[in-house]
This record gives sequence, structure tokens and C-alpha cells, in this order.
Amino acid sequence: MNRITYAGFTDKSIRLLRNNQYTSNVESGSTRTEIKHWVELFFGVKVIAMNSHRLSGKGKRMGPAMGHTMHYRRMIITLQPGYSIPTLRKKST
Repeated sequence: MNRITYAGFTDKSIRLLRNNQYTSNVESGSTRTEIKHWVELFFGVKVIAMNSHRLSGKGKRMGPAMGHTMHYRRMIITLQPGYSIPTLRKKST
């Protein structure tokens, strides 16, 4: 479970919550099947689809040398209807 770094909250990811899709950033070396297994095991949900794309790190200048931050992968996880990730569930009023 240490491969999933954090849940991404952007305008698009908040819109995707309506479709039962959750966005999270993971380490760039993780595979789709590995992440699917950990999400199903840890949260007790059923994953029906996963989309991913690789994001490159930002450039950082350190004096005359140019470096960059680490690359990472963003996963969009689609759950079966009726399932939700408990930490991101809406509050009922």
C-alpha cells in the first residue's frame, strides 16, 4: 500500500467523483494490476476499470545545473456501482 502516495484533488477529480471514479497519484514503477489488488484489498471495493497516465517531474534549477523532481503516475480508478472509498464518501445530512 506504500505505492499509493496520495489522493489527487483537482477540479477534474472532483467532477469524476460523481461517476464513482477516484484519482490518486502512485509511484511511477507500480503496475496497474498491483494497484488494483491493493485498492480492492485495503478498501474492500470492486474495481471495474483503471486508467493511468505518466506525469513528468518539474524542472528545478540548482545554480548552473538543471535538475527535475521525480516522475509519477496518476491512476483514475472506476468502482462498481454501490461501492465507494470510505475516506472520500460524502457526509450525509
